[in-house]
Amino acid sequence: MSVVLARPPALAPLLARGALRSPFKRPRPDADFPRDRLVLPALRVDLAHLAAYERVCGFPAGDDALPPTYPHVLGFPLAMRLMSDRAFPLPLLGLVHTSVELTRHRALPATGEYELAVGIERLAPHRRGTQAYVATELRAAGEVVWESRSAYLARHRTSGSAGAERPEQGPLPARARWRLGGDVGRRYGAASGDRNPIHLHPLTARLFGFPRAIAHGMWTVARCLAAHGTPEAVRVRAEFRAPVLLPGTVVYAADGGRFELRGADGRIHLTGAVYPG
Repeated sequence: MSVVLARPPALAPLLARGALRSPFKRPRPDADFPRDRLVLPALRVDLAHLAAYERVCGFPAGDDALPPTYPHVLGFPLAMRLMSDRAFPLPLLGLVHTSVELTRHRALPATGEYELAVGIERLAPHRRGTQAYVATELRAAGEVVWESRSAYLARHRTSGSAGAERPEQGPLPARARWRLGGDVGRRYGAASGDRNPIHLHPLTARLFGFPRAIAHGMWTVARCLAAHGTPEAVRVRAEFRAPVLLPGTVVYAADGGRFELRGADGRIHLTGAVYPG
């Protein structure tokens, strides 16, 4: 069933609600989940918000087209409303964004009017737990112009038989070396609305087992795509392999349509590919 919203939900109450309900969740791949599809009609982009996002991610300022990752930010509050719901079986605290696949079918004018829809597509077993797949869709004049699917993992004990590791490929040639400040998580959180405490400060990150704050996965994808460049019609696939600690130094590497982000020690944080749409 589609549920039409008058405005985007506020994120802070959703994150708090999801955190409070997390200890009572019992994740499993055969659990039921909310089937509602949340729809936000007549959506217009806040241009000041967009400019802040472009600055922190490295996209060219003043471009009339939305960056390929920006609709994910628009859909994030709707996804959080679904995943913080009592009926969602995975705990919001500790949920790990493991992959994203997005398609931009054409250029998206920043001043356009869109319809945004978000729904939970399915649950699936993973070798480390259960994954939820969240689908986001952007329409203009009834036509799908952008769509994505994100996988979020809740870790728990399993048989370990599902979702085998992909074979490693050789390292890509380095293109740039980026020194990341300790404020990257706070800056991206302000621009995206994703103020998960693991990204904001070392003290709050340590509560969840990280030695320092970590960069948002979607920031790492956006930063790589800003450096790589994308055609108007494009498909992007990215997998988050290991957290990026802040502050820190990372190496952006690319060859053809493939790209990756790795640490100064060679540890791979992100792998991805860009395909013509």
